[in-house]
Amino acid sequence: MKTILNTLPFSVTLKYTQIANDMLSKGKDVIKLTAGEPDFPTPDFVCEAAIKAIDEGFTKYTASSGIVELRKGISTFLKNTYNIEYSQDEIVVSNGGKQALFNSIYAITDPGDEVIVFTPDWVSYIPQIRFCGCKEVLVETLMENEFIPEIESIKSAITEKTKAIIINSPNNPTGSVYPESTLKEIAKLALENNLIVISDEIYANLNYDEKHISIASMENMKERTIVLNGFSKSHSMTGWRVGYTAAPKEISREIGKLQSHMTSNINSIAQKAALAALEVNTDYMLEEFDKRRKIICEALTEIGIDYYRPKGAFYVFMDFRNFKNKFDNDDQLTMFLIEKYGLVLIPGSAFNSPFFMRLSYASSIDTIERAIQKIKELKSDF
Repeated sequence: MKTILNTLPFSVTLKYTQIANDMLSKGKDVIKLTAGEPDFPTPDFVCEAAIKAIDEGFTKYTASSGIVELRKGISTFLKNTYNIEYSQDEIVVSNGGKQALFNSIYAITDPGDEVIVFTPDWVSYIPQIRFCGCKEVLVETLMENEFIPEIESIKSAITEKTKAIIINSPNNPTGSVYPESTLKEIAKLALENNLIVISDEIYANLNYDEKHISIASMENMKERTIVLNGFSKSHSMTGWRVGYTAAPKEISREIGKLQSHMTSNINSIAQKAALAALEVNTDYMLEEFDKRRKIICEALTEIGIDYYRPKGAFYVFMDFRNFKNKFDNDDQLTMFLIEKYGLVLIPGSAFNSPFFMRLSYASSIDTIERAIQKIKELKSDF
């Protein structure tokens, strides 16, 4: 078996989501706030486009990088939304954001290269870096600094082997949003050290307090940035598996080449659905998430649980470090919360931040209010 695979765990977010689903299937009363999956149905207009594609027999191979109409549509969206010009040849449509990420890392690195990652970090960054034979270099961010990376810490992490920096704003798991000043400093470091920035912007449309800023829009950065995005979070299309990269033409060509040998192309019907999704306004989802955000944050403040108030995405990152003397690790704490309170969260160790807990409020207000009651019970018990 592959040595690298032997060293890596399954996705922890999927692990606890599956535990919750198994318990629910057995009729147990659990409150599942684990998955980064909007609870809204995929918009009807999107589903109708998929049905039409089937009816019209659009069920064959497509270009490996995606159908031209979709790539042109994404280019138009990026221009209208972030004022960044991409040609269709600079867009590659992939099987979800995860394949877009893997394609990106693999296309720009050689074995032995280093990639800087900010912690808390999304669960798939490090495994994918290692799959590519590279080494992750972790730069810690702190709740007291709103989980914004300190520029001096990034500078200290750069070596002659550094090839790329991964940024994720709005951030999973913290919900932090990097200010323009921080993005400019990261851009400056990338330019000075000939680095590529992989900018994971999958939550770009879920910005509550200000408009999203893409680092690719900054001076001279489009040429050294790979933007990752998709339709899973913005249009509640997680199962459709449509992500994409926007990158310089020479990088996009290599990504398309890689994908042609791995998956040929993504599902033809899903591509037609994504094309329709570009015409759908999903501000109603943002408004509902914001309502839920306010409910959970006000409740946590009243209960007395330390947490970071998210500015984007749909997660609250809670500080449970005062439980360190009661449990050996936060996996034990997570199972305790499940077994005693029926509350399923994701432990911070999954994101390299032990004894924090990620709560996803991509669930109904009723579910959130039930969770709040359980957290109250937990607080009173301890």
